[in-house]
Amino acid sequence: MANSALLVMDVQRDVVAIADDGSGYLPRLRGAIDGARAAGIPVIYVRMGLRPGDPEVSPRNRAMANAVRSGMFTEGAPGAEIHDDIAPQQGDVVVTKRRGSAFSGSDLDLVLRARDIDSLVLTGIATSAVVLSTLWHAIDLDFGLTVLADGCLDTDPEVHTMLTEKLFPQWADVVTVEDWLKAIAPR
Repeated sequence: MANSALLVMDVQRDVVAIADDGSGYLPRLRGAIDGARAAGIPVIYVRMGLRPGDPEVSPRNRAMANAVRSGMFTEGAPGAEIHDDIAPQQGDVVVTKRRGSAFSGSDLDLVLRARDIDSLVLTGIATSAVVLSTLWHAIDLDFGLTVLADGCLDTDPEVHTMLTEKLFPQWADVVTVEDWLKAIAPR
């Protein structure tokens, strides 16, 4: 496998409270994180963080304006923290972004280049937001891509299915957490 990193994106307390459908998402994601660590694959957490007063949010950006109105993502707020069930460990990199893509307004590209990472494994909430935005951005940066279909979650299951079954496979390998873990397991 190429020099890969597992991205765990926007799995923050308030986001999980809205999106978690009781399907076992967090334990499944925890399994992917533990498996990546066991295989020596870096785990990089990406979180949305907006400064108090939201100076980086334009009223013309509907998605961001809606997040601000809902009170989500303010840096330092308890709900903006990465969910306790998948919390970073000592040595994990945590990147703060300011927009939809994990690359937008963050130093993710710098972190990846410094580690010579050329392939990304995408997980996160929501499939139709951070995962989709990051996938498109990563395509333009020539990263190899894998999407863990059941390592992603969306508030709209039909949109999640359409993205993971019809759109993403055009540009990325789309697999389940279980199949990915089998592929990376030490032999």
